[in-house]
Amino acid sequence: MIEIKNLIKRYGDKVVLNDLNFTIKDGEIFSIMGPSGTGKSTFLKCLIGLVKPDGGSIKIDGFDIVSNRKEMELHNIRKKMGYLFQEGALFDSLSVWENVSFGLKYLTDIEKEKFFDIAREKLELVGLKKCEYLKINELSGGMKKRVALARAISASPRYLLYDEPTTGLDPVTAEMIISLIKEMSDKLEITSIIVTHDVKLAISISHRLALLHNGKFIFIGSTEELKKCENKIVKEFVNDAILEFKG
Repeated sequence: MIEIKNLIKRYGDKVVLNDLNFTIKDGEIFSIMGPSGTGKSTFLKCLIGLVKPDGGSIKIDGFDIVSNRKEMELHNIRKKMGYLFQEGALFDSLSVWENVSFGLKYLTDIEKEKFFDIAREKLELVGLKKCEYLKINELSGGMKKRVALARAISASPRYLLYDEPTTGLDPVTAEMIISLIKEMSDKLEITSIIVTHDVKLAISISHRLALLHNGKFIFIGSTEELKKCENKIVKEFVNDAILEFKG
């Protein structure tokens, strides 16, 4: 389980995350919504230890990564996490299978001889077969996103972090990625944390959702609770998506 208490992050005089308190339960899909620039990606970077908060605690399986900043301890926590970057962050100079297996030498003790078989297995999980030797520039946008997802799950993480997973995708491909997120959650029994401005994505996939506004959560709850929320800002942000979801 992930426990967040009194989390604060500032950039200069701007408070990006302002006294956040919440938990993320084992096995759930938890989505953090909000417009671009509200601190959603900053939260993910805090969670994986890439950015140090200015206050509060982040406990991952009981270990506080804010007060314990030794590199080896952070490395052990990062081994539990897969990260799907917003732009994919794939290496154009490497083949598909080399991209997928890239982190294995840093995050696991698996022998190098097994990397290709692991990459092929993870590619099949995301619906990509017989593309191991393709180069990244030979792939469509949707295929690149799936390769990035295969890489994120390559080391069998306990937690999977998604940074705007449907950004830049056409509606059909976005729906495919949403289905894959659900499938990964069920098949791999992992905890999924999604940050997104795509309300339809969050509503259709999440066990619980949160809306980040001015550094604070002004809503945390289920989709059913979201439908009933009377907060004006919440209603304005999600209204069209809620109406479509009801239909």
